[in-house]
Amino acid sequence: MGLAMGREPFGKTPKGEPVHRIAISNGNLSAWILTYGAAVQDLRLEEHPFPLVLGFPELESYLQHSLYFGAIVGRYANRIAGGKFVIEGERFQADTNDNGNTLHGGRDGLDRQVWAVRLCGEDFVTLSVENISGTMGFSGTLSVTCTYRITSSSALRVEIEATTDRTTLCNIASHCYFNLENGGAGDILDHRLQIAAQAYTPVNTFNIPTGAVLPVKDTRFDFFLPRTIRDASGNGSYDHNFCLVAARGTFRQAAWVQSERSGIEMEVWTTEPGVQLFTGDAEPPSAAGLDGVRYQRFSGFCLEPQVWPDSPNHPYFPQAILRPEERYHQHSEYRFHLPRDG
Repeated sequence: MGLAMGREPFGKTPKGEPVHRIAISNGNLSAWILTYGAAVQDLRLEEHPFPLVLGFPELESYLQHSLYFGAIVGRYANRIAGGKFVIEGERFQADTNDNGNTLHGGRDGLDRQVWAVRLCGEDFVTLSVENISGTMGFSGTLSVTCTYRITSSSALRVEIEATTDRTTLCNIASHCYFNLENGGAGDILDHRLQIAAQAYTPVNTFNIPTGAVLPVKDTRFDFFLPRTIRDASGNGSYDHNFCLVAARGTFRQAAWVQSERSGIEMEVWTTEPGVQLFTGDAEPPSAAGLDGVRYQRFSGFCLEPQVWPDSPNHPYFPQAILRPEERYHQHSEYRFHLPRDG
């Protein structure tokens, strides 16, 4: 595939911390994982000439741009209104890095940490990080591991585990941008999408849930049957949570996507109660991405399995509380299929 296999240096952070890139593969699917942010830097199918994800060829671009390309985000993925929440009667104020709200754990979240390599094989790598108590305003030291594994059936499996020494919030997500057609050279608005959700959480102008849980039927949020990401009016801008189930636990299919031009399909399976659809409607980075591609708005879409946003402030939402006697375990998979014959 023209990219180095194994483990190789990928630069250093401003603090002098070395960052590495680890290659894993199985069958016709290969991935390159960074220790910075535990990010999926590249993902490729042998029969497809373009990367399946958006990423950058050098560390500097990850340091300069804050769109969470391929990273593991948390300790609370998505948004918390005003960064304020209460746990067991104690009030907390998290770092506010997004219009006065907390996004993906604050400006120094898991995506900005250098993770340690714990285990590594041809088809998997396990990374770990400790998020010290008080970081970004969160209680308890959170110990996190993330294992990426490529299965023989062309799936990228993401398993995230975490423990804490004090009751805290724990909601972690993979933030890959996918483009199943051309590596981000064109937009994803004509990809066909299906989401197994009959409801969504509407948001205000700052993308904070209003508290309502509304049916998708007869709205632009209705992806219960496959259709293009671009809706009938031509609008393809989404940054919304889709409600899969009422609680974490059961592993099931959450979404399906297809590029009609390439024929490649992707299924998303997860244990999480929600999935955030983000279609990349944001100011694009100035740096060139993989294969020299200049990304634009809508060059990639994210399907982020997670607990519903701002759940600490909506007690009837699925909750993201982790206690010292518990273990957080998320299992998500991105399963890829080549064009079907005939």
